[in-house]
Amino acid sequence: MKYLSTRGHPERRHFCEILLEGLAPDGGLYLPEHYPQVDAATLSRWRSVFNGGAPGGYAALAFEVLSLYIDDIPAADLKALCDKTYTEAVYGTPQIVPLKKLEEGFLLEALSNGPTLAFKDMAMQLLGNLFEYELARRGEQLNILGATSGDTGSAAEYAMRGKRGVRVFMLSPHGRMSKFQQAQMFSLLDENIHNIAIEGVFDDCQDIVKNVSNDLDFKRLHKIGTVNSINWARLLAQVVYYFAGYFQATTNDHQQVSFTVPSGNFGNVCAGHVARMMGLPIAQLVVATNENDVLDEFFRTGTYRVRASADTHETSSPSMDISKASNFERFVFDLLDRDGARVKALFGQQLGREGRFELGDDPVFEQAATRYGFVSGRSTHLNRLETIRDTFARFQMVIDTHTADGVKVAREHLQPGVPMIVLETALPIKFAETIVEALGRQPDRPPQFDGIENLPKRVKVMPADTAAVQAYITQHCAEP
Repeated sequence: MKYLSTRGHPERRHFCEILLEGLAPDGGLYLPEHYPQVDAATLSRWRSVFNGGAPGGYAALAFEVLSLYIDDIPAADLKALCDKTYTEAVYGTPQIVPLKKLEEGFLLEALSNGPTLAFKDMAMQLLGNLFEYELARRGEQLNILGATSGDTGSAAEYAMRGKRGVRVFMLSPHGRMSKFQQAQMFSLLDENIHNIAIEGVFDDCQDIVKNVSNDLDFKRLHKIGTVNSINWARLLAQVVYYFAGYFQATTNDHQQVSFTVPSGNFGNVCAGHVARMMGLPIAQLVVATNENDVLDEFFRTGTYRVRASADTHETSSPSMDISKASNFERFVFDLLDRDGARVKALFGQQLGREGRFELGDDPVFEQAATRYGFVSGRSTHLNRLETIRDTFARFQMVIDTHTADGVKVAREHLQPGVPMIVLETALPIKFAETIVEALGRQPDRPPQFDGIENLPKRVKVMPADTAAVQAYITQHCAEP
């Protein structure tokens, strides 16, 4: 399997060649040359491999999926990496991603049982092990530059702390994450972890990461890699839990399901798109946004319109406070029949020049729904409060704010006879203030996080300036 850029660069590369990098040389994102097809016999075999979520089943399923995309890591080594990553000891349950039933045909898939209580752990734990493996094989080091709106940062840092040959420089929007999220990141005092709080919004952080990735000389000199969802390996790892959710929600391989995904950067739901393209019987992929509704606007109208920092709302589902959805380019590439030149014109030129592009009048736009199964909806703070209260009153279950966005929008797209699986993206403790507002009580806190807000913290506050971040990286890369 080789990989190409969404913007048409002619070079084709193997998995391990793109593993340690971010953007392609032309600023595009990497995708496989084709999506491997999973036929009925393979789907049936994978159901047996997953084995209802028995111990080791998820790791075995991950190996099956990843093997279709990775041919430059020996099979025995890849299997060992999957077995090392997806264990009951780390995730607290043999299924790794168990389903929780709200009502008949309406389910939550628990993706938040990892070390940092958010779905980002599902991919980041694997990425940390892949990085350590490949760096040891090469005898090299890597400086990871990432941006987070809340959960990516802690998931990356917990996955990379203490890893040989790896430093992490994580950018976050100053003062815009929950107190729990800040404490998770800033209380890590490991020497290879560097937290940088940027005076701006998440999109400013993400822009800096892209600017550094596009500075090819700096990137090569300092061996810069990324853990953001622009990294294909991370998105690939997320494909696995769509298959795991499907096997738990169905009894045979002919049934369809739908997934609703709280979405800001489009990475999580893009993994669902990949699973669907592989042949997983997904009826609909429902994109749920908060007040920052750039994705909902596109799927309703065909207009992709990014917002300025000043127009990016600060909400009670802060991990989705994003108005430039990085992974969206991957889907548009497929929607436009993989026309790299056109994608480059839209994302590399028109978006930077005009801040928007229009596909609503293009005949391909209707295929977003008809061929690719995408629909969408929007949720507000009042919707979140109402959904959290309703879910607790009816099912005695406390859900976090992002999952509440998903539950609200999912109910608008239910289809008779088609199970709806909402991806639970985080545990409620990460957004305690809103839970208290909704329910008048604190959410449960895992014992290992007692008092985390009071731990010593290490963070550098900086302006939204690419050169300043590069200078900081240069300084700390020079340290022994």
